[in-house]
Formats: sequence, structure tokens, C-alpha cells
Amino acid sequence: MFILPDWPAPKRVQAISTTRQGGVSKAPFDSLNLGLHVGDKAADVLANRQQLPHFEQIVWLNQVHGNDVHSLHAGSLQNVSADASIASEAGVTCAVMTADCLPVLFCHRRGLAVGAAHAGWRGLAAGVLENTLTALPGDAGDYLAWLGPAIGAPAFEVGEEVRAAFAQDAAAFQQTNNKGKYLADIYQLARARLTRIGVTSIFGGEYCTYQQPTRFFSYRRDGQTGRMASLIWLEDH
Repeated sequence: MFILPDWPAPKRVQAISTTRQGGVSKAPFDSLNLGLHVGDKAADVLANRQQLPHFEQIVWLNQVHGNDVHSLHAGSLQNVSADASIASEAGVTCAVMTADCLPVLFCHRRGLAVGAAHAGWRGLAAGVLENTLTALPGDAGDYLAWLGPAIGAPAFEVGEEVRAAFAQDAAAFQQTNNKGKYLADIYQLARARLTRIGVTSIFGGEYCTYQQPTRFFSYRRDGQTGRMASLIWLEDH
């Protein structure tokens, strides 16, 4: 039901990424759909959300494929338009929803702060990862990053406009037999951008939402479908 990031995070840092399994939603949202905006029954979505750890402290964003970062505190407003959130205190949970886009979780090596970013190709190109690290206290090198479940390179065919948006990272694109089409490695793109800004400890990146239909939602594969969430929070010292 939940994926636990495999990274050497401090004990007070807790994080999970959900799968599509273990909820009450009916097809095509079966079964652990966490998105209220996809056409599923609100009561089912809320029942699913209540299965999450500390569900009452999760701050959900209105994600717009941009690069804004929302700083969370106790009593933070829900559904602020942003594609990343950060927290440096216990009692609030950073959350991003995905169904092919890349969720990236951050934690300070000493547990001083955490963050979560929603990084589809548009957000990546717009600098959502860089903005998240800029908003977090300390230097980029102070942070671990974990790349959660996203669409894998063999399934992520894109056009020339996407390749052009990542001119520095041409190695992440493989030309296909379709003219003007490429297979993009969103994990490689994220790693390259994180490395350039000083993150040296990057984990995850082994899943493909498109190719694992029993485990993950995929918007590109199914169209109308549910949303998974990647969550990170700080426990009290």
C-alpha cells in the first residue's frame, strides 16, 4: 500500500509514497485515489485520505505545473496554488499528488527541514526543484533527495518542444522512429538539475507508473484515473 523511501534520512523525518492499492474508490479510480479533482466520489477520496498517517495535518496543494513553493506552518491554508511545499516544524505534512509526473522529496541531513515537489517536465524546466531548495534553510548540499514513482523513459514519448526545454541535458532524450519524437528520462533530468545545484545524495528513481498498472495510477496510460501522493513530515524531537 505504501512505499517507504530507501534513503538514510534522520529518525525524525518520516515519508511515504502511496500506490493505487488499499482504498475504497471504484474503477477507474480503484482503489486508493487521493485526488478530489479527478471525478471520483468525494466521500471515497476522503475515506482514502483518512488512511494516511497524520491525515489531519496534511496540507494539499492546488498543483498547476509551475514552480511556486508554499512554506507550511501549523494552520496553513489548504489548496494554495503551488507545486512544492516545505516545512521546518512538526505538525504539518508536505504532500504532492502524481500519476506520471515525478514526486521529489527532500530532507535536511540533520532533520531541520523537509520538502516535497511536483515535477512534471514543465515544472522541472521552470525550476521547481531549484526553487524548493532555495526556499529550504541551509545549502543544497545539506539535503537528501528521493525520486518517487514516475513515468519511465521507455513509456515517456515527448516532442521537440520538451527536448528544447532541456538543452543542457540532451543525453536524457533518445530519438524514436517517429519523426520529431523522443523518449525522455525524467529521472535523469531531475538528477542532472539536482546535481548542478549542489545536491550530492540522490535516491530512488526505479519505478515506472505507466508500465506497472496494478501498482500505480498513470494519466498517460489511462486518461481518467486516480492520483497517488508522496508525503513527508517531521516528528517531534
